[in-house]
This record gives sequence, structure tokens and C-alpha cells, in this order.
Amino acid sequence: MKDGFVKVACATPSVRVADCTYNSDRIKDLVRQACSEGVNLLVLPRLCVTGSTCKDLFFHETLICRAWKSALDIASAVPRNMLVVFGCPVEYSGRLYCADIFATGGKIIGIVPDTELSYTERRFFSCEWNRCGTVTVSDLKIPMGNLVFACSDIEDLKISCSFGNNSNVTVSCRAEEERAGSSAALIKRITAKSEEFGCTVICANAGEGESTTDFVFAGDNVICENGVCLARQRHSSDSLLVIETDLQILRRVKREHAFSDVGSDDADVVFFDMEMCETILTRKFAQSPFIPQSRSSCDRMCEDVLGIQARGLKSRLQCSHSKTAVIGLSGGLDSTLALLVTLRSAEMLGWENDRVICVTMPCFGTSERTKNNAVQMALTLGCKLLTVDISAAVKQHFSDIGHDFAEIDAVYENSQARERTQVLMDIANKYGGLVVGTGDLSELALGWATYNGDHMSMYGVNAGVPKTLVRQLVTYCAQKSDNLSLKNVLLSVVDTPVSPELVPGSQETENIVGPYELHDFFLWYFLKWGFSPSKILRLARYTFCEKYDGEIIEKWLRVFIRRFFAQQFKRSCLPDGPAVLDMSLSPRAGFIMPSDSSDAEWISELDSFLDNR
Repeated sequence: MKDGFVKVACATPSVRVADCTYNSDRIKDLVRQACSEGVNLLVLPRLCVTGSTCKDLFFHETLICRAWKSALDIASAVPRNMLVVFGCPVEYSGRLYCADIFATGGKIIGIVPDTELSYTERRFFSCEWNRCGTVTVSDLKIPMGNLVFACSDIEDLKISCSFGNNSNVTVSCRAEEERAGSSAALIKRITAKSEEFGCTVICANAGEGESTTDFVFAGDNVICENGVCLARQRHSSDSLLVIETDLQILRRVKREHAFSDVGSDDADVVFFDMEMCETILTRKFAQSPFIPQSRSSCDRMCEDVLGIQARGLKSRLQCSHSKTAVIGLSGGLDSTLALLVTLRSAEMLGWENDRVICVTMPCFGTSERTKNNAVQMALTLGCKLLTVDISAAVKQHFSDIGHDFAEIDAVYENSQARERTQVLMDIANKYGGLVVGTGDLSELALGWATYNGDHMSMYGVNAGVPKTLVRQLVTYCAQKSDNLSLKNVLLSVVDTPVSPELVPGSQETENIVGPYELHDFFLWYFLKWGFSPSKILRLARYTFCEKYDGEIIEKWLRVFIRRFFAQQFKRSCLPDGPAVLDMSLSPRAGFIMPSDSSDAEWISELDSFLDNR
């Protein structure tokens, strides 16, 4: 449960209809298995103590009494550090209820009657319920009603059978028959509910052993978290579906959004104990969280992003009455994407491609590979190509300010970036155009841009796109292209190491500030979820364990934190640019932070974690 992780599970025990002894034995087997796997919350199907298809047998005293004894027997097998939820018929005040039993520490701590029953179920069970009541067993009063189960030791762990109720985990004990397409519909429904209420939903369904007189039950089990299906299984009996849910994500979601707490005024809170311990992770985390895992989803996202970028630029070109669009084309990833987006905008405006002006500006560190890629790309796409060698202008600038050409420092590098920006701005004035910015979201997060150099443009189309997604977008455009020459040059750009090419020889960005795949991973969890440095480090070590040493990951995480805070002043005066994801670093509509904020608390939290390992 450290870092907000709680190991949860659901399962479908095999049942014999109306055989409570057999059924309780299978349930206790699952409890023991869950205990051995460190599960904190186990959810089982509706009426699994008796079987959900007993029909008129539910009216028999023998079955009702045996079911309650079995429920007490199951509860006695539940350890203190686990909460188990299972379905059982319960008689109260002369009425029979289809109830969910909550048990921990060897006892039943609460009973929640299900009041949302089908027409057939209402033949056997009452759907009427007053606000609260108690069932007395051996002088122990057990609360019964609309309840929320809150962990005394873990503030964020609040469990309910109903959506809302100020809970962040909803358990769903079900007995839904299988129909054609029902599995996909269930996942869609549960996923949508988890997103609507910003919670985790654990759904356990009846399965093998239920009567097949009229229906078949599939044991369709699903665990969803805030609109994401974490795990699912079908046609499986007596096996656990186990995953970790992240309560810190749910806390962040509820903090940022107003979710409906329907029923919270009517719910009573039942507290239970559960020791805080470290949860062993089995859940998978994407190394590239900005990129969808499936090919079809990734392609759809690429089209969406390219469309948003292009429509944003199209509108700006129209509003500014621009006759051309000007791009500094380096032959690198960012400027390549900016060009592809600009050409989409030009097509929307009905422009010929030669109204897009590509400017190459070779200087001291420009490589033949990137220069050739830029030239070939511009010519292949039919753009107007201008080459302006800025070497002499930069040397003259060095002379003007008294800088030694042999001294390769920030002046040496930034003078080139600022000269290039001046050239682009003046060419845009000359041709009645607008300078299209190329810097991406990852560079903005790290401040990897020359202030008033490549930091500045008239519209930054890539400002909302992280570097890993930039690479994916260029790859997508290459794969879609029918032009073999263009496809080859785009793939060459993708394979070229990221570099500012400001000094002679090799100058790879990722050797200086760190791998972008790590920084994008850090950015995702820092910006989207607000995780602590120690939790981000834990997730990164777990996710990249086969690729990077733990100390290397720690090194680059420190770089990320320090640069993110220190470079905010560059983000405070960014040019306009479209947000394409649900996060942004724009000072107007994205992440807003004072430029003089301190990183001390974040670094201290990381140091404290490392000192106490």
C-alpha cells in the first residue's frame, strides 16, 4: 500500500447450486490464495455462498440458515490485512435480501443489501430498505444498509457498493448471464463508470456451476481504474484476477474534478483496520505513456494530433493574413514534424506547397546528414527552399562583442540559435509570412531551448507534443506516404540522434540532458498525476529495469526536477501553440507556476526516500 498502491482481486469460485458447504470451501480456498499473493481487497460474485440460480429454494429455511452459517465460517477465515466481499442471502426483519457481505479480521463488519434488482429477482428478494439497521449475531451487532467502508490506516481507501458515496473503490458483486456481445458491453459499461466517478471498479461475476436451465454464466471479471481497464478474465473458475490499483491517481482525479457523490448523505461509515505495507507491483506501466499501446489506437491518436496542430496553424495563418509560412528546417525530428503539419495547413487553405518556405541555416556544427535530409525533404515536398549560411554573421557577432571564437561555451552555442531566429523573422517579414515554431513539450519541460532563440516563434505547432510522440508522428507519416523518396528521408530523420548541432563533432542531446524516453516518463507522472519524486523513481526503476541502471534513472530524475523548476521563466513567455493532449505547459491554459519557485521540497523528498531505503 506504499505510494498509494493497493493490491485488489476478484474471482469466480466454482459453485454447486444450493450446496453452501461446498461453496464456502471454494471461497475459503480463494481467500487463502489471495492472502498468499498479498491481496488487500478480494471481491467475489453475487450470492456465491448459495449460487445465484437457486430460485424458489431461496424461500427454504434450510438454505437461508445454512447460508448464514457459511457466511460466518468464511468470515472466520479472512485475515486482518484483507477485506473480502462476497454475496449471500440475508434475512432481516422478516424480509430476504440479496446482500454483499464485508468481512475482515475473522468477522463480518457490514452487510449491504442490493436494492437494484431485476424483475425476476424481486420474486425472491426485497428491494426496499430503510437507511440503516443492524443484524445481531452472538451479541455482535453488524451494521446493515447503505455503507461505506473506510480504512483507518489508509486515508484514501474507501470502499462502497454504490457509485459516489464519497468512495474511491466500488465493488460490484454480479450474477449476469452471458449473451453474445455481453462481455464487451460489460467492459465498456464498467470502464465508463470508473471514469465518470473517478474510481476503481472491481467486478466479479457468477460463472461455472450455476444452473444452465435458462442461462449460461461466463464468470466475466473486470477491474477498471479511472476509465482504464486494468485487467479482465472470462470463463475462469477458482483463479484470481489480481492487479494493483493506485489510490493516489484517484485522489488526484477527485481533487481536480467535481464528481457526483450520489447517496453520500444516506451512507454510514464503517471503519476497519489494515496495516500499511509495501505492495509488490505486478501491474505494467508503459515505457512511453504518451503513446497508445495498440497500433489502431496509436494511428487514431496520430491523426488526431496532426489534425489539431494543422487546424490551429491554419486559423493563425488566416487571422494574421499571412501569405507564407516560414520554417527553419534542420533535418531533425521537431522541424520535420512542423513542416509536415504546415503542409497540412497549407492544403486546408488551398495553398500551393511553395508558399511554405523552408530555410536551412548551416553553421559550425551542422552535419552533412541533417543538411542533406532537410534539402531533400523540402525539394521532395515542393516547398520553397532557402539556404542561409550563418557562419560569417555569427563570427562577426563574436567580434562585435569581443568573444573568442575558440571558446566553445553558451555564447558560442546560443549566438547561433539567436542568429537563426533573427534570419527566420526577417525572411517572414520579407515574404509576408509567419514563423512556425518547432520546439516540443519535452524541450519546454527541460528548458532545452535558447531564450529568444529557438524558444521564440510566431506560432509553436509542437508546443504540446512530447519528444517520444514527435518521433511516433514522423514515423506514422513515413509509413503512410506513397512517395518512396519522402518515406526514406523521413525514416532517416527518425533514425538520426537528437542533436542541436551547435558545436563541431558529435553533440547528442540525450548524452547531455538524458534520454527523452525517461524524461517523458517523468513528465507524464509529474505533470499529469502530480506524483512525488520517490514514487516516480520507483515506477521508472520498475518499468525500465532491463534498460537502465537504477542509479542512472535517479541521476536523470534529479536533472529533470532541477531543470523543470529552474527553466520555468522560459515557459512563462511562450508563443501561442495548440494543446493536443490533456496536459500542457502553456502559461495561459496549461501548467501555471511562478518562475522563481524552489525545487527544494522535491529534491528533499527524493533524498529522504533514498536515505531510508
